Amino acid sequence: MAKKVIKPVLSAAEAVKCIKPGMSVIIGGFNYGGIPYTLVDALVESGVGELTLIANDSAYEDVGHGKLVANGQVKKVVASHVGLNKKTGQFYMEGKLELELCPQGTFVERIRAGGFGLGGILTPTGVGTVVEEGKQVLEIDGKKYLLELPLRANVALIRAYQADRMGNLTYFGTNRNFNPIMATAADYVVAEVDSVLEVGELDPNEIVTPGILIDALVVKGDNYYANRT
Repeated sequence: MAKKVIKPVLSAAEAVKCIKPGMSVIIGGFNYGGIPYTLVDALVESGVGELTLIANDSAYEDVGHGKLVANGQVKKVVASHVGLNKKTGQFYMEGKLELELCPQGTFVERIRAGGFGLGGILTPTGVGTVVEEGKQVLEIDGKKYLLELPLRANVALIRAYQADRMGNLTYFGTNRNFNPIMATAADYVVAEVDSVLEVGELDPNEIVTPGILIDALVVKGDNYYANRT
């Protein structure tokens, strides 16, 4: 029988110590939903800077990972939408922030490519527009496609609903959004959850992210009761 690999349950402050200046961080969420708020707040508190932030959006100035941007901890944003965070636009216009905008469907497929070891994806989205600039264009069966390169990060901070001690994850409602695919596309993955159950207490049919992808767990609000042995 395979040995059970028990994942550490850490405080948020401990979990984000793995993030060093200059690293890339991919963070789950869509607007307010599915953001690992406890982890992000700990990263803000840490003051670590020069980060590359990969996220669907840059949230709001005072919400989630939007605080990282507003606090000047981010040197580059890769996202599909940034209009709700005024600091993102301001810092970009002032030359203080690099910005890579990516159509949302392309964005998630680039992450999938990064997670599954693919060299990139081909998509017709953006052909003949500013999205095409600087990218390789391939013609297949008379149709043009852009070659979009994979997205990966040094660290992923994701949000799930429940975990077991092996790191298997379930999700709740639309908070799921980008989190499962982002869990595949980083060298080190920390999942924030509502609670951590013993092995066998999760319904296997509800598990979305297998524990082999997860390196550490943090309980929402640093509610450390879940660190059971």
